[in-house]
Amino acid sequence: MRGRLSTTTLTIAALAALTACGDADQEQPAAGGEPAATTAATPDDRDDDLEVSLVDATGAQVGTVSLDEDDDALEIEVAVDGLDPGFHGFHVHAVGRCEPASPDPSDPAKIGDFLSAGGHLGADAGDHGEHAGDLPPLLVDASGSAELTVTTDALTLADLTDDDGSAVMVHAGRDNLAHVPERYAPDGPDEATRKTGDAGDRVACGVVGG
Repeated sequence: MRGRLSTTTLTIAALAALTACGDADQEQPAAGGEPAATTAATPDDRDDDLEVSLVDATGAQVGTVSLDEDDDALEIEVAVDGLDPGFHGFHVHAVGRCEPASPDPSDPAKIGDFLSAGGHLGADAGDHGEHAGDLPPLLVDASGSAELTVTTDALTLADLTDDDGSAVMVHAGRDNLAHVPERYAPDGPDEATRKTGDAGDRVACGVVGG
């Protein structure tokens, strides 16, 4: 599998450091005694930090995805609410279009929610599990909520915000990562499994660029 994935946690020490930075950016008196103007950067001002809304097929927001690029790695932080409990496939798809009841760009006769986003980003590089857009499954608890933070060096913000953009996607079912033991399928997983991991319908989508 190309790339490196790991989960991360924001520590109390990191929060303290952020607070200290905020204090340092406070306005300082100028020579004449009046406060001097400052232009402290905020995360929303940085071009290496994006926040994306996840919506369901009705257009209702069900979560957010934050993308922060630093030190040659991309941190992806997702928070959702109102989904069915259990594991859900979570991927980056190749086209920045989240349209309900839309055609699949590679097969216009096929219509479904968010099919406009195309397949997984990097799907031409190999089978599912080797795509740049493949991410760990999202585990939704009994309340319908989930949070996940992943760091990957298989993607950059430039990849996600190219001419046709990209989309973050939550699926209805669990992702088997195209792992089907030979005792179940002597000939190996079928083409659909190798493309998608059998994660099922697309239930939430967020446009990153495009």
